[in-house]
Amino acid sequence: MFENLRRSLDDMLARATRPEDRRLIMARMKGTLVQARLGVDDLRSALEQTRRRLEQERRELDTVRRRRALAVGINDAETAAIAERFEAQHDEKVRILTEKLAVQEREVAVGERELDEMKAELRKAMASGPMAGMAASLDDPLPDEGAKVSEEIDALARERARSERDAEADRRLEELKRKMGQ
Repeated sequence: MFENLRRSLDDMLARATRPEDRRLIMARMKGTLVQARLGVDDLRSALEQTRRRLEQERRELDTVRRRRALAVGINDAETAAIAERFEAQHDEKVRILTEKLAVQEREVAVGERELDEMKAELRKAMASGPMAGMAASLDDPLPDEGAKVSEEIDALARERARSERDAEADRRLEELKRKMGQ
């Protein structure tokens, strides 16, 4: 997932690099680390979205099962058959989303593990030579521009959350319109 950082680190450690070049390489590696963190955050966000979709689909499945049971209880074979068809569809979606959730959980775990490894490797590289004082700054990847970068990341996160909320509201509105037959 983060092979560019590893390659840069290996290249830097494999050859004798001038301090100026080493600083430039470290800055690039820190930038890559920021991108990796954002990537892992995206994976976590997708995981949460899948969890929400799975819960919604489970509720739909429960509703369809109750409706089928009610239809069977009043001997309405036509409604029971329709409900049975929808039950099969929702059951399949639940199974698929469950599998997707398991895969995404593993993907997040791998991403987090690789991110931790990258931090450790970068700290090790920074602890040696003229960069020794920079190892502590990994928690703030760009100390000079940390506030600016942090504000940009926060703004992007707010924008993404707003667009996700808008999309969810649009989806619910369309669903409500469909249910009401408009």
